[in-house]
Amino acid sequence: MFTTRPTLQGTHGMVSSTHWLASASAMAVLEDGGNAFDAAVAAGFVLHVVEPHLNGPAGEVPIILAPAGGRPQVLAGQGPAPQGATIEHYTSLGLDLVPGTGPLAAAVPAAFDAWMVLLRDHGTRSLADVLKYAIGYAEHGHPAVDRVGATVETVRELFETEWTTSAEVYLRGGRSPRPGELLRNPALASTWRRLVAESEAAGTGRETQIEAARRVWREGFIAEALAEQAATPTMDSSGERHGGTLTGSDLAAFEVGYEDPVAHEWNGWTVCKAGPWSQGPAFLQQLALLPEDLTYDGPDYHHVLVEGTKLAMADREAWYGDAAEVPLAELLSPGYNAERRALVGETASFELRPGSPGGRRSVLGEHVRKVAAGVPDVAAGDAGAGVGEPTVADTGVTRGDTCHLDVVDRWGNMVAATPSGGWLQSNPVVPSLGFPLGTRLQMAWLEPGLPNSLTPGRRPRTTLTPSLALRDDVPVMAFGTPGGDQQDQWSLHFFLAVALRRPVRGGLDLQGAIDAPNWHTDSFPSSFYPRGMRPGSVTVESRLGEAAIAELRRRGHDVTVGGPWSEGRLCAVARDPETGVLLAGGNPRGMQGYAVGR
Repeated sequence: MFTTRPTLQGTHGMVSSTHWLASASAMAVLEDGGNAFDAAVAAGFVLHVVEPHLNGPAGEVPIILAPAGGRPQVLAGQGPAPQGATIEHYTSLGLDLVPGTGPLAAAVPAAFDAWMVLLRDHGTRSLADVLKYAIGYAEHGHPAVDRVGATVETVRELFETEWTTSAEVYLRGGRSPRPGELLRNPALASTWRRLVAESEAAGTGRETQIEAARRVWREGFIAEALAEQAATPTMDSSGERHGGTLTGSDLAAFEVGYEDPVAHEWNGWTVCKAGPWSQGPAFLQQLALLPEDLTYDGPDYHHVLVEGTKLAMADREAWYGDAAEVPLAELLSPGYNAERRALVGETASFELRPGSPGGRRSVLGEHVRKVAAGVPDVAAGDAGAGVGEPTVADTGVTRGDTCHLDVVDRWGNMVAATPSGGWLQSNPVVPSLGFPLGTRLQMAWLEPGLPNSLTPGRRPRTTLTPSLALRDDVPVMAFGTPGGDQQDQWSLHFFLAVALRRPVRGGLDLQGAIDAPNWHTDSFPSSFYPRGMRPGSVTVESRLGEAAIAELRRRGHDVTVGGPWSEGRLCAVARDPETGVLLAGGNPRGMQGYAVGR
């Protein structure tokens, strides 16, 4: 198997993330004696600085963690809809979908609080210790990656005419950041310096200072600035200016909490995911749908996986959300998945086919029914690019994405996190803070009675979905990828490449599994505005090979052949429970992701 680099192996610590500076910062924390959780927090804040087109402090970050000797937990870093975010309010504005940009799409921010809770409960370092890397890069600059400037160019007119506070940061001198040019964000550096100063003034204890920082975010100068920005009428993807629903009361009332993961056993592995407020259980459903005799890369392999993805994602659309009870036990039960598996035929399905777990009747929203029926101007939507989470600029569509990071330390602590939202192209930069609000509410429906209906106090169903895998109840591997609706496709393909192939050099072949040719299908409604789909579609890397591509076409799949390295941005770390050897692999796609360790 060709690999772009070796799977790293060592005993001190391993980090993999979507940006080399985040990976290096996390490793610096490990070298300084910090643990995996300290390192993850430091890397998370660096990602806000160096990948501002992919995530920000006012976004979200679901986290799965496994303390050494402890049980896996989910830190549910996804904020709910504000109390004023009612369906009636949005429809009274003449909207049938939540806009893809602007303050109407802003959920209660959750990323900052999630990182703080992780640091407080599981870390060992102070707030100042973990923030110093992000402060340094924001204040003194970091070499901009290619996609920052390219993203800014897609929203140049909007920034120049409407979102002028964003232009002040990202169009200095009238031009977007050039690749390799130092990009600074003094306002963000100032925000974190003031936060540290106010938290240190609250007392000398580490936890005391972290709690003080959380109060500043919820009730202090940061909350005041966010609430003021949310109330400001702003041009959004509807083509009109709207104020949002987020208020200071919403910010003050929200705190991130812990949940038990959803787990599924397969072939000697136990995979843990966030609950059905995320799309995480769709990964587990895809596993449950696999036939027992599946052979890696055999003649039926890709066809069976594509068809299983369609079934799992149809169930995601019909049953997942935070606004209603989700029949998760039935969705993952052997009997139900045996019935669903029987629907996989020899040829590609072009239908959206949710099931009836426990005899329940599935209900799809009106927009979804139109999309599935191919109604013009509804079905086309934004599906198909396959490179990440779609976000919307001005009144058209551009592409955003997400980040991911994994860390394992010498003590066996392990964490996987998928930061996203609060993109530079999602909302105007709050001038006093240096970052914008997020847009996660675009994933909720403006139709009552659905599991993912917009509901005050309830989370919009997110696509963010880190993964943790165990053997014999011992955490072995943390992994994940950016990619919106593609995340639990690309991650599944990576996992199967690890689980079904022979280990290398005495360890799991993480790098070979990351480098393996990947693909995705858009044969279900997109989670992002304007919520389109492409029935029967499969988008593959050209490296999949002529024979595999021809076989998919023979079976009736609508195949689009993309570039050789165009699908997925996976990160992974692992720990051999028998030897204690640590492993990591980094993603070569996009020339940005790196693993480090020793």
